[in-house]
Amino acid sequence: MSDTDRAIHFYTHALKPLGIVNRLDYDRRDGPPGHPDLKGFGANGRMFFWLRRGEVDARAAHVGFVAGSRAAVDAAYAAAMAAGATDNGAPGARLHYDPRYYAANVLDPDGYSLEFVYKPWQHASVSEENHHE
Repeated sequence: MSDTDRAIHFYTHALKPLGIVNRLDYDRRDGPPGHPDLKGFGANGRMFFWLRRGEVDARAAHVGFVAGSRAAVDAAYAAAMAAGATDNGAPGARLHYDPRYYAANVLDPDGYSLEFVYKPWQHASVSEENHHE
């Protein structure tokens, strides 16, 4: 990430529709020598997406964020675009993967590839999962 404040602003808004609303700043002074400052994002008390300042190489990553519905994909795409993303694939079915695969793709302000994706077969209810064990 090249601009910490811009990245925090972008991800705070883009991830909110997916329920990713928790933020945590990790100060490098709390870690071992050479540890970077980290800006964490997560949900339900778990941090799972971390940003750190560094050289930007947009080819280096493609990050997929799970959405709980098609509407959440649409909302995350709209929020990301409003926060400064560049369109890289409007919301819709990705038929080359599966007719039920619904996603939207954007590039964040540093050019990193992001995907907001809903795959209904990965959202089985707990009772269904237990039934198949």
